[in-house]
Amino acid sequence: MAIKKSGGLGRGLGSILPDIDLEVAQKGNTVAASISTIPLDKITANPFQPRKEFSDEALEELAQSIRQQGVITPVTVRKMPDDTYQLIAGERRTRASQLAGLKEIPAYVRVATDTQMMEMALVENIQRENLNAMEVALAYKALIEECRLTHDQLSEKVGKNRSTITNYLRLLNLPAETQLALNEEKISMAHARALVNVEDIDLHLEILHSIIERHLSVHQTEELVKKAKKKPAAVATKKRGELPSHHAEVAGRLKDYLQSAVEIKRSQRGKGSLTIHFNSDNDFDRIITLLDGKRK
Repeated sequence: MAIKKSGGLGRGLGSILPDIDLEVAQKGNTVAASISTIPLDKITANPFQPRKEFSDEALEELAQSIRQQGVITPVTVRKMPDDTYQLIAGERRTRASQLAGLKEIPAYVRVATDTQMMEMALVENIQRENLNAMEVALAYKALIEECRLTHDQLSEKVGKNRSTITNYLRLLNLPAETQLALNEEKISMAHARALVNVEDIDLHLEILHSIIERHLSVHQTEELVKKAKKKPAAVATKKRGELPSHHAEVAGRLKDYLQSAVEIKRSQRGKGSLTIHFNSDNDFDRIITLLDGKRK
């Protein structure tokens, strides 16, 4: 037996994901995509959650709203074989409900493979959450690589122009220090777009530091980039040896594996440092877990 998902999801998942046949859950008469009330202690975190940080103040505000009004929009979960439920979308609502002291939460129950779950979770978060620019860029990359989407297919799913998607993906080519500044909102997406065109690393970082220290506007940044690119190469840049191809390849693999900014510095004598950036204590623990798993 199969049913089509209802149109009751409004402008969220229902409008950006294609219709798929939904299976009947194995236990009882619960049907996937129906609304059920689920114990909070049976819900586990979404391993594909693109958001890494949650504001404690914002969660407390949402918890206060939930205490007064209840959970207005159900979360979305999938049923697991061990009779638990894994979050697809709604981690903020789940955390806030726990803060509010709730024992249960309304939820759409879906049947989904890991790939479908990743796609739904990423698209849902891009559409509904205030992800920062780097989180959006990483989410787009995951959708393209893990869900095997073309840029055109991704454009349709998230409702963005291909040029917008390209601009976000270009952020992943920025130096680690620039990515970190963007992630910490020391610079804006528009600043970062101007900096993408500065390939010389020393000049790039010099302009980045000027933006932060002098509080330059986007227009001022663009003018600074134009002037710098007009200078003779010998004056405008401070030449330094490029990383050997092996080091550059390892840095790229580490960045992809850890989903964090990675920076390698190396002298001509072969001495250097490897820096892995993290955004919070939780992000640090996530990276250490990945490194421990890789070591084993």
